Amino acid sequence: MASAREERQFEKEMQRLRKARYKRMKEEGIENYLTPEQIRYNRNKRIIGIVWPIFRFLILFGMCFVILYPMIFMLSTAFRPNEQMNDPSIVWIPKSFTLQNIKDTYKIMSYGSTVLTTVRLNLIASLLQVVTCSITGYGFARFDFKGKNILFAIVIAMILVPPQIITIPMYLQYAFFDLFGIIPLFNGGETISLINSGWTMYLPAMFANGIRAGLFILIFRQFFRGLPKELEDAAYLDGCGPFKTFIKVMVPNARTSFLTVFLFSIVWYWNDYYVSSSFFTKNDTIALMLRNLDAELTSRLFNNQSPGIRAMIVWLESGCILTIAPILIMYIFLQKYFIEGVERSGLVG
Repeated sequence: MASAREERQFEKEMQRLRKARYKRMKEEGIENYLTPEQIRYNRNKRIIGIVWPIFRFLILFGMCFVILYPMIFMLSTAFRPNEQMNDPSIVWIPKSFTLQNIKDTYKIMSYGSTVLTTVRLNLIASLLQVVTCSITGYGFARFDFKGKNILFAIVIAMILVPPQIITIPMYLQYAFFDLFGIIPLFNGGETISLINSGWTMYLPAMFANGIRAGLFILIFRQFFRGLPKELEDAAYLDGCGPFKTFIKVMVPNARTSFLTVFLFSIVWYWNDYYVSSSFFTKNDTIALMLRNLDAELTSRLFNNQSPGIRAMIVWLESGCILTIAPILIMYIFLQKYFIEGVERSGLVG
């Protein structure tokens, strides 16, 4: 009992001494009890705590300005009467608003039919690309075969090599499509041309070689590698083969990656101009129509007289709004799934 009492008294004495020391430090200033290095560290920490929020705000404000400035300018210009473009008193907010620019551009771009054509091309090519890239990515993730590393290096090269390098061979292949000498046998000894047809988009997608296909294969490979191997082992024990295991087990667990690749593919096919302009000689897609909008405006609104870009800017900005509107609407409704898919696909972290 004596030892327990002594321990309690010792604890009380230590508490009293700590309180007294804290009171003395508070009265005399804590700097008197710190080393010079500790004082310097605390001073630098206070300075950083004051400066960093200001610096962070300036960085974020600058990034937002760079990103949002084109959008703000586009909205300010598209709904402004053309005569107000030369009014120096107007900077952002016009004196009056009009929808006539949108209506004129809608008609000149043949917006309804152009969007339907673009959606048809995008959906078919994107669906084909999702299927073929997922199978290819699963093969790289789960199977060992001869030449695997070489083939995967080719996939990486698909990401790094620009499409301009293969444009001419692809064009010749589509312009004189032969299919291993079979088509001339049924076409009077002549080849057929796939130029200006959707097959120039569908065929590469069918063989996992569409727009950004290398990146999509990499996404699927990374995702399938992260799934437990026990899932496939259990399916094999139940009598499933590799293909049935992929359909029944892997695909349901990779829904987010499928959605991510599908959204990426839709956006890239929608915005594509280079590949489309190489194989389409008509304004069949929304990107091509926007690219040639200035020529259409010159022909249909200005009677083939070149008025300059500034005189056409309100219609050009209206065309930009009409072009991005479907993608923005899609992103608004699928934003949650898009972000989740990117986080789980192996592109971050």
